[in-house]
Amino acid sequence: MDMGIAGRTALVCAASKGLGRGCAEALAAEGVNLTIVARTAETLEATAAEIRRQSGVDVKTVACDITTP
Repeated sequence: MDMGIAGRTALVCAASKGLGRGCAEALAAEGVNLTIVARTAETLEATAAEIRRQSGVDVKTVACDITTP
């Protein structure tokens, strides 16, 4: 399905596993560039590499805990 969002950019939090990763993958499949956020840098980078490989979109990563100031 073409949602008409290709070329846009999305921010997805908790994106290294589970529902967050699923959301990131679905957006990437639609051609949306991503900035993905999670606490564990290694897992986050592995997820970003896989999404890039599968979809070819630009994926930036930010390893942080958004609950801590």
